[in-house]
Amino acid sequence: MLLTTVLLWALNFTVTKYVITHGWHPLAYSGVRYGCATLLFAGITFAREGSLRVSRRDLLLLLAPAAVLLLLNQFGYVYSLHLTTASTVALILGTTPIFVGLFAYVVGLERLPSSFWFAAACSFAGVALVASGSGGVSGDVWGDLLAIGTAATWAAYSVAITPLMRRYSPWRISSIVLIGTWVGLMIAAAPQLSEQDFHLSGLTWAGFAYAVVGPLVVTNILWFTAISRVGPSRASLFANLQPFFAVIIALLLLSEHLSTLEVAGGFAIALGIVLERRARVTAVQQPPAD
Repeated sequence: MLLTTVLLWALNFTVTKYVITHGWHPLAYSGVRYGCATLLFAGITFAREGSLRVSRRDLLLLLAPAAVLLLLNQFGYVYSLHLTTASTVALILGTTPIFVGLFAYVVGLERLPSSFWFAAACSFAGVALVASGSGGVSGDVWGDLLAIGTAATWAAYSVAITPLMRRYSPWRISSIVLIGTWVGLMIAAAPQLSEQDFHLSGLTWAGFAYAVVGPLVVTNILWFTAISRVGPSRASLFANLQPFFAVIIALLLLSEHLSTLEVAGGFAIALGIVLERRARVTAVQQPPAD
């Protein structure tokens, strides 16, 4: 389940890059995609749990901000892929675990040893190499910056929903956040939707259907089921492989290429991920101070 989830997520970089360069406007694509996925996933959750009810306080204080973070995440995701290559975006998103650790530290959820900061330095040095090798001073730099924002907003979203996990299932949390994100996307996408030509090729529509069902619906079902069986720590091992699978898929299907600097940056990010995991394990094992 975990391996399938990671492969579906990884393929989505290539699919999204393809569909937004073959007819779809970026926000129009995200708005319609999230609408379809929200209906499917919320329906599955309601059938599973019999309700989508959450307290008004949690909705206003936690779920609404989480939906805003996911909305910003989607803006960054589609426009980073619009401006730069899928392989570059995938590599930069490998820094997500570092951002998760940073945000968790800032809000007091985790205590991190000094080795974590070395991991963070390695990862951000890797991002600098990837950015340098991807486009210099061209428009790719804006794509790189948006990719960094995408990693940061996903990490912030992951930390923001952590307190809710004590009261609600991840199914219900995801359903509510998807609904809120979709509403925001539809408002933002209105101008593009009015200009969107829906006479698209069969391959583009196939990519859109995959992007709805695969990485937004099927992966959530597989991910939550797998975590309940093997735990989040083991699951994160697989999740960390996603950027590198995504690069391989983009190189094969989109005929992209990586510069020497991007390859070096990818190795630095991978080293940061490995060191970050060891640092987080150490932090968990250390007894809290009196």
